[in-house]
Amino acid sequence: MKNEIAERNKANSIAFLKALEAMDVNAVVALFAEDGVQINPYASGLFSDGVKGHDEIRKYWEVPFSTFPSMKFIIHETFAMEDPNRTLIRCKGKIEMPNNSGWYDNDYYLTFKFNQEGKITEYVEIFNPIVAARGFGLTDKIK
Repeated sequence: MKNEIAERNKANSIAFLKALEAMDVNAVVALFAEDGVQINPYASGLFSDGVKGHDEIRKYWEVPFSTFPSMKFIIHETFAMEDPNRTLIRCKGKIEMPNNSGWYDNDYYLTFKFNQEGKITEYVEIFNPIVAARGFGLTDKIK
């Protein structure tokens, strides 16, 4: 049973990235528990530190979906942790910048916690904030 839960949650972690690639805010929100949270510990004053609940998650993801033409996530590794309700994905994110101005690339470590129904209760997005600041022309705004 533990292995089945772990496999379900790994699949849901991958489904989250696929929903981002599809820029499908409804699919993103549906993967979260009603009180689920997204945490961005290395936001460095450049981005939101995080959001909580379906409404805030929707508002958070509507911005990049309406700003960037496309997103792609190349998954390098997916792990279920000792607790089958926790997963980790190591991936490369590639975001197409507006007006054919190039691509933003960063490496990500994404951790997920799930409830018994397989809904995300906590998503933590770990990325290099210096690469992000350079990619978005925000180095002068790092806190």
